[in-house]
Amino acid sequence: MKFLTICLFLIQLIASAQSTTRERLKASQSVPSTVDILWDSAGVPHIYGQTLEAMYYGFGYAQMQNHANLLLQLYGQARGRAAEYWGPHYLDSDKIVTLFGVPGQAQKQYTQQPADYKLFLDSFVSGLNAYAKAHPEAIGAEFNQVLPITPQDVLAHISRVICLEFTGGSEAGAARVMPPGSNAYAIAPTRSASKKALLMANPHLPWEGFFLFFEAHLNGPDFMAYGASLVGQPVLNIAFNQHLGWTHTVNTIDAADRYALTVQDGGYVLDGVKQAFETKAVTLQVRQPDGQLKPQQLTYRYTRHGPVMETKDGKTYAFRFAGLTNPAIAAQHHAMAKAKNLAEFETALQRMQLPMFNVIYADGAGNILYLFNGNVPIRSEGDWAFWQGAIDGSSAKYIWTQTHPYRDLPRVLNPPSGFVQNANDAPWSCTYPAVLNPKTFPGYMSPAGTSLRLRPQRSINLVKDDPSISFEELAGYKLNTGLEAADRFLDDLLAAVEHDPDTLTQQAASLLKAWDKSTNRDSKGAVLFTAWFDQFNPGMVAVGWDPQRPVSTPDGLKDPKKAVELLRSAAVQVHQRYGRLDITWGEVNRFGPVGHDYPANGGSEQYGIYRTIYFAPDPKQPQRNQAVAGDTYVAVTEFGEKVRAQVSLSYGNASQPGHKHNGDNWKRMSDKQLREALLDKPAILRQLEKKETLPFTPKP
Repeated sequence: MKFLTICLFLIQLIASAQSTTRERLKASQSVPSTVDILWDSAGVPHIYGQTLEAMYYGFGYAQMQNHANLLLQLYGQARGRAAEYWGPHYLDSDKIVTLFGVPGQAQKQYTQQPADYKLFLDSFVSGLNAYAKAHPEAIGAEFNQVLPITPQDVLAHISRVICLEFTGGSEAGAARVMPPGSNAYAIAPTRSASKKALLMANPHLPWEGFFLFFEAHLNGPDFMAYGASLVGQPVLNIAFNQHLGWTHTVNTIDAADRYALTVQDGGYVLDGVKQAFETKAVTLQVRQPDGQLKPQQLTYRYTRHGPVMETKDGKTYAFRFAGLTNPAIAAQHHAMAKAKNLAEFETALQRMQLPMFNVIYADGAGNILYLFNGNVPIRSEGDWAFWQGAIDGSSAKYIWTQTHPYRDLPRVLNPPSGFVQNANDAPWSCTYPAVLNPKTFPGYMSPAGTSLRLRPQRSINLVKDDPSISFEELAGYKLNTGLEAADRFLDDLLAAVEHDPDTLTQQAASLLKAWDKSTNRDSKGAVLFTAWFDQFNPGMVAVGWDPQRPVSTPDGLKDPKKAVELLRSAAVQVHQRYGRLDITWGEVNRFGPVGHDYPANGGSEQYGIYRTIYFAPDPKQPQRNQAVAGDTYVAVTEFGEKVRAQVSLSYGNASQPGHKHNGDNWKRMSDKQLREALLDKPAILRQLEKKETLPFTPKP
C-alpha cells in the first residue's frame, strides 16, 4: 500500500511539472518582448533576445538584412520552383529537388520538429519575413515573388544543402563540385602553453551561393553562442559558447549510393524478378524570356532503392541517401550550441540527425574530441572501394535499410598526443601517433590504406613536435602558407640542377634557392615552383607514400634529369606569361574583384598548403587569378576562465548588392589578419556601427 501511495504521488508530481511547463510555454508564446541587434564594425550582428524565441527572430532578421536576395533565391530553389521564378537555368535544380521529394518531405518534417525547438524555427522565419516587410526597397524585384517564407521552406533548404549537395552530390550530381577543404585542430591542455584547451575552426568552401557563411553572436536566457551558419540555415553550424566549441569538416563518409539497374520491358530486375517502377507525374513551370510560364510535364520513376535517373550515355541508376528524411538537423545544432559540458554535447550528437561531417571539439574542462559523425549505412558486405562505384542494382541484398548507431562510429577522446586534427583525411589519422585501427571497423566505414594527402600531412607536421602551443602560434599555424611539396622535393630538385649547364634552368634554381618555400603575397619563387609541380605525377617520386612513415612520404625524385627538364619547361612558361621569373605570388593571385583587389596568399591543397585558397583565371585580367574558394570562416578559440577567440570571414559578412560589408575583408585577408571576436557588450559598444531594437510577439 505504501509503494502504491508513493507511485501515485510521483505520477501527480510529474503531471504537475508537465502542466507547469505547458503553462510557461503558453505564457512565453503570448508575451511581447524585444530583441536588440548590435552591429559591429565588421558587420557581425550581436543579437540579444529577452527570450530564445526573440533571439532567433533577430537572427532571421539579421540574416535577411545581409543576404536577402540570396536567401530568397535559395528558398525558391528548395521549393523546386526556381525555374518558375527565374527561368530555365534553374530547371535542373528543380528536377533534382522534386525528384527526391524535398518540398513534400519538408511538410512532414515540420510536424516532426522537437517541441523544444519548433518555436525557434518559427521565430527565425518570422524574423526573415519581418525584415522583408519592413524593407521592401532593399530586395531585388525578381525575388519578392518568393515571399513569404515558410518554416517548410527552411527545412527543405536544409535537406537540399546538407543531404542532396553535401551528402549525395558526388553521386547524384551536385550544383557544383566542391574542392576538398576544411581544417580543424583541438589542442589539449597538456600541449597548450596556457594549459587551456584550444580549438581552431576553418571550413573551406566555394565563395558563392549556399556555400557562404554568415557570422553571428546569439544571446538569450541561459544561452550564448558565437559562430557561423551556412546562409539560410536557422542555427549556427559551427560555434563556441562560454564552456565549449566545435567545428565540422567534410569527412570521408559514404552515406549515398548509386545502383546500376537492369532495365527490362519497362521495369527493372531485382533478384531475377521483373519489378514495375513506381511513377509520379510532376509539372514544373518554366518562365520564358517574355515572362510567360511554360509547363514541362515530367514522370519520375522510383525503385525499392530510391529515385531513378538516366545518364547521358543511356544508363539507368537508382539512388539511396542516408539521412534524407532526418527532420531535426537544425534542432540538433541548437542542442549542441546550448550544451554546457561534454556529456550534454554528446547527448546532442547522439540524436544522429546530422548525416555527415566530422566533429572536432574542445571545452573548458580540458577535453578534446574527434568524432567521425554521420549516418553510415549498415551494409551486408563490401569494403570502401566496392561501395564507391556503381552497385549492382539487380541484387536486393545491397539495399540497406539501417545506419550505424553512435557507438559504432570512430571516436577519439583525449588522446595521449594531446591533439586531434582533420584536414578531410580518414579518421585513422585524426591524431599522431594514430590510435584508431581501421581493422576494428567495417571496411566500408572509411578508406583504409590509401595515401595521406599532403595537406593532412602538413596539418600534422605543423603541431606534432610543438609541446607548448600558444594561442598566437595556433593562429599562425592556421595562416601558414608553406608548401609541404617544397619541403619534400625542392632540395632534390636543386641538387639535380647543379649538373645542368642550361642558363635558364640555373636562373630558375637561383630563384628557388632564395625562395622562402611559402605562398605569401611577396614570395618570389612560388609561381615558378607551382608551375613545376603542376607537371609532377606520382610516378616521379623516389619513395612513395609509406604507411609506416605517413607524414614524411612521398619523398625524393626518381628521375632527376626529367625533373630538371620540367623545371626548364616551367621557367619558359612563367617567363612567357609574366615577362620575368621572379614575379611575386601576390602579383599573380588576388583577393577581390578588379579595382578592389589585393595581393593574395595561400594556395591549393595539392601543394600541401594549410592556408588553402583556390584561384581561377580572372576574365577581365587574363594574367591574374582571382580567389574563388578555400578559407571561409576561421575561429581560433581558447577556453580559459573567460573564453577568447580571433575570427575571420574571408569575403565579408554580406552578399546583398551594395552592402557595406559585401567583400570588405579582402585587405585583412591580404595582411593575414584575424580580428578579436567581440563577446561582451562593452567591447561591442566600442566598435558599434548600428543598433536596432525590434519588437517581438511570438506566434500564438
